[in-house]
Amino acid sequence: MSFSTQFDPNEMAYWQDRSASYQSDDVKRAIFATGTDLARFSMLISPAAQGHLETMAQRAHQLTVQRFGKVMQLFIPMYLSNECSNNCTYCGFSVANKFPRRTLNADEIRAEGILLASKGFRHLLVLTGEAQRKVGTEYIANAVQILAPYFSSIGIEVQPMEEIDYHHLIGAGTDSLTVYQETYHPDSYSKYHLSGKKKEFGYRLDTPDRGGKAGFPKMNIGALLGLYDWRYEALSIASHLMYLNRHYWKSKLGISFPRITKVFQDFSPKYLISDAEVTQFILAFRLMFPDIGISLSTRERAEFRDHLLPLGITQMSAESMTSPGGYSGFDEEAQFETTDHRPLATIQSHLTAVGYEPVFKDWDATLR
Repeated sequence: MSFSTQFDPNEMAYWQDRSASYQSDDVKRAIFATGTDLARFSMLISPAAQGHLETMAQRAHQLTVQRFGKVMQLFIPMYLSNECSNNCTYCGFSVANKFPRRTLNADEIRAEGILLASKGFRHLLVLTGEAQRKVGTEYIANAVQILAPYFSSIGIEVQPMEEIDYHHLIGAGTDSLTVYQETYHPDSYSKYHLSGKKKEFGYRLDTPDRGGKAGFPKMNIGALLGLYDWRYEALSIASHLMYLNRHYWKSKLGISFPRITKVFQDFSPKYLISDAEVTQFILAFRLMFPDIGISLSTRERAEFRDHLLPLGITQMSAESMTSPGGYSGFDEEAQFETTDHRPLATIQSHLTAVGYEPVFKDWDATLR
């Protein structure tokens, strides 16, 4: 049994269409209801709910403070390689883009890790392009072992792997798995992913299953907003979360919702999502899933990130670079451009000023 055997795109499309028919009273009931089902969630993401964002925001803030307190976990991504064997039309690392590739060696990984740890970061997200032969399981496991002395928590966002690989990476010191389906819409998925292992929709969809069976303490899923209709994607993520909660309840679950904010070469998102819709997206997930982590990317501009802080966000990245060795000054090709370029100290100051406590460590390997 896996999520791909249960996932029904037609069901997601049904609830997407159904959301257009709800009225204001439906939304009012959904805001203060309990339980997780797609009918309630479709009300929270409906056009009618846009007139109730203030009420949703107040409720979301109340639930977040109740579950998490007024704290914000700060983490930083670290790219080890821009090698990739996939041809994805929206990605800077795509194999179709011709530029010199760079993979950090052991000394470069250690130097980058020491630099980030010196800034105060203790939660690290390790990323690579998807190139199993160049940056496979052993390479990533070795990198994690190099970095482990400097960080309390190391997560990975790399190519989907087999369960046995995840067992190995957990043993090396990895405690969280992040994987984005990019888009849950099969026809759109095929259109954007032209070749490479990533073209296999179902294999990618079942990655959290393999991670859950391996025993990851934390797992993070999401979609790249802009590839298809955001309501369809939100319903699909909600369905995936409900499934994971039933089958891998020992894993702490979270979501991220990176949004394509800039045109990449000839690629321009056809399904633009507004700031108000991103806000509604976050509020709906917090109301429906009070206990999940919600992560906010530096893809979003600083002012908007500050606006979203009290609405359900529990962790955010800072000072992000999306190229291998970027923090050490290597001038390599990046995966995408970030928008919030504020230094860590500025973000900390803002969090403190609005009553939040910046947190660098809320997990330790001994907790496993």
